[in-house]
Amino acid sequence: MNIFLKEYLSALRLEKNLSDNTIASYRNDINSFLQFAESKEIDDPSSIKQNHLADFFKLLNEIGLAGSSAARYYSSLKGFFNYLFLSGYINVNPIEKISSPKLAKNLPPVLSVSEIDAILSKPDVNEKLGLRDKAVLEMLYACGTRVSELINIKISDLYFDDEVIRVFGKGSKERIIPIGSSAIEWVNRYLKGSRVLLMKKNKSGNYLFLNNRGTKLSRMGVWKIVDRYVKEAGIGKEVHPHTFRHSFATHLLEGGADLRAVQEMLGHADISTTQIYTHIDRDYIKQVHKEFHPRG
Repeated sequence: MNIFLKEYLSALRLEKNLSDNTIASYRNDINSFLQFAESKEIDDPSSIKQNHLADFFKLLNEIGLAGSSAARYYSSLKGFFNYLFLSGYINVNPIEKISSPKLAKNLPPVLSVSEIDAILSKPDVNEKLGLRDKAVLEMLYACGTRVSELINIKISDLYFDDEVIRVFGKGSKERIIPIGSSAIEWVNRYLKGSRVLLMKKNKSGNYLFLNNRGTKLSRMGVWKIVDRYVKEAGIGKEVHPHTFRHSFATHLLEGGADLRAVQEMLGHADISTTQIYTHIDRDYIKQVHKEFHPRG
């Protein structure tokens, strides 16, 4: 199906004189869907049905992709399938009866890469709590963890030689997530320069992130960390820890990462809708993260 994609992108260049960045966005969006279709063993555009597109957009919603980004995927795919239909490559346009994704009113905004960088630059890493906060923020963005997963990470869950960490998600389901070099560096610096000062015998256990009393960092503690540095970075958006998770997924997908790999990293492998996500090769997941995450 990549032949049809190349032909469509060439037509866009010739007929609409679009910029290279715009063409690249179309390519990434459409390619994400084509990878999804191939995972369902569909290799002919005429075999793509309305339900396949509906499942794809459902998947984008489960991942937590911002409504505006999902709407952009819809626009890219609508143009692609309209081209295939008008060119006679398909007899039925499968997107014709698919509605554009609604913009969710309560969905947290996605931070840009520059906004992420601004937030991550604010903690004073010369202070023990500032160094801890830096490590917390780096891991939130590097791994896309839920807050409940982050605060329960133990030192024994760090496998930095393999560039992965282990978390336990909903239903205590174990998940292995790649972690980039930047986060590894700052977590190691925290372990050596901050955690040793925060830990207290019989209180700290093996938990990675500790508060000033030496006990496990709480959910509210993570919220306060995020809130503080978002304000210090001068970002006017409503941002909380889950925003980092949305941003993690969005930046990977918009960089061209495979939708299946991103879903696996987020721990959204719902067997009732996407059985394929439960058996993706771990080395492949790590390579996707390293190639497409801005701080990989």
